[in-house]
Amino acid sequence: MPTPDRTGALAAAAGFARAAAWAPDWRGAFLSALAREVEERRFFLWLPVAAIGGVALNLAADQEPSLWLPALLTALFAGLAWMSRARPVALGVSLSLAALFAGFLSMSLRTARVAAPVLDRIRIVTLQGFVEEVDLRTVGARMVIGVASADGMPREKVPRRVRVTMRKTPDVAAGDYVELKARLLPPSRAVLPGGYDFARDAFFAGVGAVGSTLGPIRTLPPPGDASLSQRFTAAIDQARNRLALRVNAIIGGDEGAIAAAMVTGKRDFLSTDAKDLIREAGIFHIITISGVQMTLVAGIFFVVTRRLLALSPTLALKYPIKKWAAVVAIAGSLLYDVATGSRVGTERALIMTMIVLGAVIMNRRALTMRNLAFAVLAVVAIEPEAILGVSFQLSFAAVAALVAVMEARIAAHDLDPDPFVPKRGEGPKRGTLAVRLVDRPLALLFATAFATLATASFMAYHFHDLSPYVLIGNPLTLTVIEFFAVPGALIGAALYPLGLDGPVWLYVGAGIKFILWVARFIADAPGSTLHLRAFAPYALPFLALGVMSAAIWRTWTFRLSAVPLALIGLIGATHGPRYDVIVAPSGDLAAVRDADGALEVVGKRFNAFAAEQWLSADGDGRDPAEARSPDAPCDRLGCVADLPEGESLSIVFDRLAFDEDCERAEIVVSALSAPPGCKAKFVLDETALARLGAVGLTWSDDKGFALASDRSALENRPWSPAPEPARDDRLVRPGLAASHGADPADPAIDPDADH
Repeated sequence: MPTPDRTGALAAAAGFARAAAWAPDWRGAFLSALAREVEERRFFLWLPVAAIGGVALNLAADQEPSLWLPALLTALFAGLAWMSRARPVALGVSLSLAALFAGFLSMSLRTARVAAPVLDRIRIVTLQGFVEEVDLRTVGARMVIGVASADGMPREKVPRRVRVTMRKTPDVAAGDYVELKARLLPPSRAVLPGGYDFARDAFFAGVGAVGSTLGPIRTLPPPGDASLSQRFTAAIDQARNRLALRVNAIIGGDEGAIAAAMVTGKRDFLSTDAKDLIREAGIFHIITISGVQMTLVAGIFFVVTRRLLALSPTLALKYPIKKWAAVVAIAGSLLYDVATGSRVGTERALIMTMIVLGAVIMNRRALTMRNLAFAVLAVVAIEPEAILGVSFQLSFAAVAALVAVMEARIAAHDLDPDPFVPKRGEGPKRGTLAVRLVDRPLALLFATAFATLATASFMAYHFHDLSPYVLIGNPLTLTVIEFFAVPGALIGAALYPLGLDGPVWLYVGAGIKFILWVARFIADAPGSTLHLRAFAPYALPFLALGVMSAAIWRTWTFRLSAVPLALIGLIGATHGPRYDVIVAPSGDLAAVRDADGALEVVGKRFNAFAAEQWLSADGDGRDPAEARSPDAPCDRLGCVADLPEGESLSIVFDRLAFDEDCERAEIVVSALSAPPGCKAKFVLDETALARLGAVGLTWSDDKGFALASDRSALENRPWSPAPEPARDDRLVRPGLAASHGADPADPAIDPDADH
């Protein structure tokens, strides 16, 4: 007879056995999920992610990488992948590393392809060259010139292209050979550590200088004939401007400006207030020629062509009219891309559209995650720098979310009846009007919600704000674009040569007027805009990985990996830098946090763009003009602002102010070179800012100010070249070296080092 203790032990063992029988088989569930992911080849979809990682690593380098090493490593790991194709784990690791180094190599090759001189300093020069593009504005214009000659500059230092603005509308057009005098300066660098770098974007666009015209523009006989490509692009730009002017004149107001942007890609007629309005409503995409418009254009060409061909029974029954329609849609998409200026966002949408239509021609499923992966790889191969752009990130995140929702719905329909379709005998069947009125709107709302969630982190990172009502604005906007804007644009452009397009543009304008009404309604609603601070550097990569994990994996076992990735990203999104002092790389403007915790802009010359970037990154929704400090004393010598603990910041405009300010100020900022004996703790003068770029300083009671910079002191990339050596090469006082993470023995940091 068992003892009581033994009886209790046996009962406990039986209880554990029953619990184990009911407990899930975690190992079996994982292996089953892994088998499904392998069977559906979902691991392949991570190769574009690895390639994007290689591009990001290349752009993060502080000097131009060599070509031979990433090429060798790409070939090495590709060879290892081929040899280990019978071993799945080794194959996956080798392919991932091959994709990583291929992305790295693609970025280096792209840099070498577009390399061109960048202006070294501010210059006033007389230029001659062909006008490549003219963007007309309500007042003045902006144009891009392919430079043929620049007086007083060595040929090897002349930028290939410059972009200049003018206060009056010029009497020139794309294709003209002109001579003008201009004040040019290098493309501006980021005004905030980690902020938007216009200089990098300008470099990859071939623009080596920006500026403004001084005096009249003369049209001259060209020294030689323009190339065929120059004549072609000039003709396209002239046609775009003529059409944009006509559309804007017929519709008028911001509605006309938006219509012109939708039709031609010319966005310079739109007012700042209208831009802010549609951005706050979360529908800024309506004025960009990107995925939505390209998809609708291709769809219209495809459907119309197929329906017309189907009118003939002979063609419909004996010939592959679906493939013919896809070919016509590809041609129409190419024409639309060229006619709207072929911007980076449009080219990316074109690549995706052509891959989808190519799948139709090849008798493959069109809208799949694999096709999206091929589109990403194509972008990485052709324009890898686009991965840093908001257009690429938003578009691919939205498409990935939509494809994932579509795949999930298809899988659910294959396994279970449609939840929106009643069972037999319970009501209307699939395909009836009642079902379509319920099913399709709910499906649209569901897909829009997922696409909005997928793009929310990218929107917050780039624009520092979110619109909670985007689920209202986006479906309405897409509906109006589908029924008004894109069909109207195609019909209006076709009738424009005949002069019969006027009523069509009024039709388009009516739809856009409704969009703006919705945007104003959303913008006026309480809590319409949530202002957010800048993210920590690691936040966006983890949030992006979370989005991709949720979209790529097909099983919940693997899809749950998105949760920890998203949590790490959200932590980074709430722990971004919050600078108490920000110094512009120009050395004549700064922002200082006041006693109320808000940033105040200090400087004699107000820069609205810099102020807007600083306030946005601080989560401050004020108008930039409201942040201009009324109390900071300024005179012809400089400006002074108060800092914590009774210290001060001085912005020096005249060398005469250095003697006094170097003695009393903790931070001295200047576009001039400070004297070697300056005793301020932080000397951010011409030499220092040339090496560090924009500077942010954060105050703590125990450590004082800690410095962060937009670039390292050793950075030397084509779009951010190292400055010329200066006589006084000091950046800051020795005490700063530790907070900046630099070597105190570095002569670029230590003023006492032997130069």
